[in-house]
Amino acid sequence: MAQDKRMGFVVLAMALGLFMSSLDNTIVSASISQVIKDIGGFDKMSWIFTAYMLSATSTMLVFGKMSDLFGRKLFYLIGISMFLIGSALCGTAQNIDQLIFYRVIQGIGSGAIFPISFTIIYSVSTDPKQAAKMSGIFAGIFGISSVLGPQIGTWISESSLLGWRWCFYVNVPFGLLSIVTLAIALKESKSDFKPKVDYLGTLLLVSSTVLLLLGLEWGGKDYAWDSAQIIGLFSGAAVSIALFLLVERKAQEPILPLSIFKNKMVLGTSIVVFCQGAIMFSAITYLPILSVAVIGNENSNSVLTPMMFPIMVGAITAGFLCTKIRFRTIMAFAMGVGIIEAYLLGTITHETANWVVTGVMIGLGLLVLGPLMSVSQNAVAQSVDSKYIGIASSVVGFWRSIGGVMGAAITATIVNNDLKDKMKEFAASSQLPADKVEQMAKPEILMQKNIQLPPQVVSFLRDAVEKALHHGFYLALIACVIGFIVALFVGGDRYVMGNREQKAEAKEEVPAS
Repeated sequence: MAQDKRMGFVVLAMALGLFMSSLDNTIVSASISQVIKDIGGFDKMSWIFTAYMLSATSTMLVFGKMSDLFGRKLFYLIGISMFLIGSALCGTAQNIDQLIFYRVIQGIGSGAIFPISFTIIYSVSTDPKQAAKMSGIFAGIFGISSVLGPQIGTWISESSLLGWRWCFYVNVPFGLLSIVTLAIALKESKSDFKPKVDYLGTLLLVSSTVLLLLGLEWGGKDYAWDSAQIIGLFSGAAVSIALFLLVERKAQEPILPLSIFKNKMVLGTSIVVFCQGAIMFSAITYLPILSVAVIGNENSNSVLTPMMFPIMVGAITAGFLCTKIRFRTIMAFAMGVGIIEAYLLGTITHETANWVVTGVMIGLGLLVLGPLMSVSQNAVAQSVDSKYIGIASSVVGFWRSIGGVMGAAITATIVNNDLKDKMKEFAASSQLPADKVEQMAKPEILMQKNIQLPPQVVSFLRDAVEKALHHGFYLALIACVIGFIVALFVGGDRYVMGNREQKAEAKEEVPAS
């Protein structure tokens, strides 16, 4: 098989796997009502998402490192196989506990697919422009699937011919095609070297990640931030992280080589993608509420759809530009525009014209989220030795996920507390019972078609939700400011293929951007 044709099949296999895994969490969110209606378990509903998120994020770095040690192809095939097994099992779930357990299996597989997809492209491509553009396309796929999933999920779950189980079964044919294509097209040399696996470091990494994410997921919702449960989770995470750092310094082959963070490009990019995750996930979580509850649209499509295609265009464009322009320039530009976009999000009201809202969404996808999706992968891959590309690619996804969970959690706390305060003021001025008003302090009430509330209450609630969301978007503004400042100091690299000496020469030849 010719090299170009082989490369094309490898890219196809990676694209199929990446789209399938990144689409899965959002496609399920749209079918959740049908799932609960069929198998019950409303009280455990949130675990359908939490289990997937925890298992995917906590294993991402592990799979990245294992792919560095034992081969990209092997661990990609292991990951996607686990994902497909989990998908098939999810479709057969007869109760909520089974579904949650199967989602853990699915999430573990997903933790391998994202980082190893980028690693394989960097490993097999010899053309810097091609590799950069492919990474841009892959980053765009990830961004688009986050928005496209709910629409596909709604159509499948409400279809009389399919139903919610097909939100999981649909993964199987695409996944099998990805496995067969990659197995045939990708040839990988084997090494006789048998590395020592850092089992203790792996255990501490997974446990600290799970404890931290659980604390962020439950804090302010299931338990108060100052409750014993949340303090205990964060304390456990802090102890696990401290032990992890001690173990990694002495490990013969650490699961996360701390030395890579001595490179200011890797460290700076990690902070930038953390900020990007906070912006992206808080926006995806609360823009639907802004669209329906505040603006009054029937659904969130008019707000989220204008972000979809621009994310991919922005990612591909930035992937090409980073072969010509310094990473620092693209990151700083994206975060600088992000400051403006975050400010504009905080000014959207029910009176804002639709074309203005559409313009803000296009700008957010094209100039902020899209470019950061691809340039971060390229920047980190460029800055580490080839033996660390797998773990480096995982670091990008890991910190983006952590930032996303933390950003969504803090935004939720700001919005919910602000809304409750405003409703208490309304209760005092309207002389309505405080407990009744507190029950009304929920944005989802405004998203119902037939609202059984007095008009003046609806009007006040809409204004209260509007202002609460504006305050919530302040976090995105702060994240963009931090990301912009950090981006200025990440170094002057741009994307270059070749050995370390060639890259060093290229750094000196690049004109200031």
